[in-house]
Amino acid sequence: MDKKHFYITTPIYYPSDKLHIGHTYCTVATDAMARYKRLTGCDVMFLTGTDEHGQKIEDKAKEAGVTPQQFVDNIVTAPGGILDLWKLMNISNDRFIRTTDGYHVAAIQKIFKKMYDNGDIYKGTYKGKYCKPCESFWTESQLKDGKCPDCGREVQDAEEEAYFFRLSKYADRVRDLLENTDFLEPRSRVHEMVNNFIKPGLEDLCVSRTSFTWGVPVDFDPGHVVYVWIDALFNYMTALGYMNDEHDDLDQYWPADVHFVGKEIVRFHSIIWPAMLMSMDLPLPKKVYGHGWLLLDGGKMSKSKGNVVDPVILAGRYGVDALRFFLLRTFPFGSDGNFSNELLIQTINTDLANDLGNLVSRTTAMAEKYFAGKLPAGHQAADLDAALVDMVRGLRDRYEEQMEKFQFQNALEEVFKTIQRANKYIDETGPWALAKDMEANGARLAAVLYNLLETVRVCTVLLLPFMPDSCEKIFEQTGAAAEARTWDSAARWGMLPADVQVRKGEALFPRIDMAKELEELEKAAEEARRAALPTVEIEPQSDEMVDFDTFCKSDFRAVKVKDCQRVKKSDKLLRFTLDDGTGTDRQILSGIAKWYQPEDLIGRTLVAIVNLPPRKMMGLQSCGMLISAVHTERGEECLHLIMVDDAIPAGAKLC
Repeated sequence: MDKKHFYITTPIYYPSDKLHIGHTYCTVATDAMARYKRLTGCDVMFLTGTDEHGQKIEDKAKEAGVTPQQFVDNIVTAPGGILDLWKLMNISNDRFIRTTDGYHVAAIQKIFKKMYDNGDIYKGTYKGKYCKPCESFWTESQLKDGKCPDCGREVQDAEEEAYFFRLSKYADRVRDLLENTDFLEPRSRVHEMVNNFIKPGLEDLCVSRTSFTWGVPVDFDPGHVVYVWIDALFNYMTALGYMNDEHDDLDQYWPADVHFVGKEIVRFHSIIWPAMLMSMDLPLPKKVYGHGWLLLDGGKMSKSKGNVVDPVILAGRYGVDALRFFLLRTFPFGSDGNFSNELLIQTINTDLANDLGNLVSRTTAMAEKYFAGKLPAGHQAADLDAALVDMVRGLRDRYEEQMEKFQFQNALEEVFKTIQRANKYIDETGPWALAKDMEANGARLAAVLYNLLETVRVCTVLLLPFMPDSCEKIFEQTGAAAEARTWDSAARWGMLPADVQVRKGEALFPRIDMAKELEELEKAAEEARRAALPTVEIEPQSDEMVDFDTFCKSDFRAVKVKDCQRVKKSDKLLRFTLDDGTGTDRQILSGIAKWYQPEDLIGRTLVAIVNLPPRKMMGLQSCGMLISAVHTERGEECLHLIMVDDAIPAGAKLC
């Protein structure tokens, strides 16, 4: 009988300079599900990858002085990059796609043309609000307090020629899909999508750009590049060979069984993605599961002061398996979770050191001490054993029920209830007391240890998706042969031979001194922060004293940026239109174009000297000077505009 096919994906990640533990969370969860399905006998395809096109990449590459392709290569494939991180975290993906892969680029061009030919893509002009960090377009009504509803950052006005996808055409079908099927889970995500996006009215979607060039070219209309929605979302199919010859297993694995995605991109996967598949008359994925975020101090994961959230550092200190286990044991997958170093250490100490590690260590140590590591045949069962044995016999079914619902935390809870019961069983049976009279109690003691070893074996089989390396070590210590490490064996009691050979090893999960470790983590965090700082040279302070009355003649004011544009034919100058509190706009030119994008400065509050005599620069009048800080970094001068609290009103005098 053919194996059941199972196709699971993570989102393709934007190649940022640093992946934090929040990104690792989703990929580890996907890996655990893929390993679980392989364990049950499925033919699994596990896909992950990187989304490498867009304006942000183009801008960052320009700032770094490299090509966009060099920029993404340095993050994805270079030592210490994304591929190395997934290798470190023992991610078992079967395929890795980059949206710069040639076969994907060619396929996206064909997909775009097909959607254009069937009338679902048309040319128009985009005019509205744009969030550069999210690369998202918004209508005025979709903004939250005038800012991007996803990330809370400032948006900017945008207008350019673009192609649009007729998303509105599929609004009713998508709503029916969400409300009347289990396509999107958890169910709370359905209400968010319908109430926030579909009920207010789906607008057609901008799917090409002309304001930058780093993207898949629209081959029938030079100057346009395919925008992120088509380029990124169709990776799930191009990676299987859709409209390309690179792969040939689309029929085997599509439709996908589940897309695991963070809640911030559920809209793209549950509304835009199915609508595009409907347009192409393609089967829809069976499920999209929108997991929650890991939060720090109540906010979305970031490199906050005092917290080490770099997965490389954490894996190096505690081991990859301990970190993987913590992520899925501690937080319900569909909800947000509050990460802290204290919680990480507590989980390792409680579950891995005290419960699992202690059970394995005590059991193998007693087998070696009392039977030289080899149990005798002829065990002597007792009524006291029934409660533990029955619990173990039903464990696989309880675990499977939770795993099939992607409730990793609950599945692990079932395993650890059994582990805790086994530790209690040791206290109930008192092997040390039985060992005082081996002639009378030897057979009974052997039965107790056998029951413990079988319990450890079954629990270890079910922990394989979460801690693969540690589980192999436990199997070796407890004498479990290959046939006793399978999914089928987890539902059967007695797979270990009666005279099983035990080999006690080193402690798998040493207990951590909480106070000492938190102190060490703080030191590590400080060292990492210092190492990340560029080598800078600060201009020496002047020995020349300035008369106080002379200094007071300079009129420093808070000014708000109403508009900012590049000055034509100048690589250095930006032209600022400023609100200085007088009611009349002030124009100042500043030579900081190398360090800032004009649109990023709109709405910011800066500091200007406003009583300097006007002067002309590139034929334009500049009335004042914006205040910047200057230093030298790697032999090159760097400028940073002085920005102040936006609560300070325009025109406020600085003194």
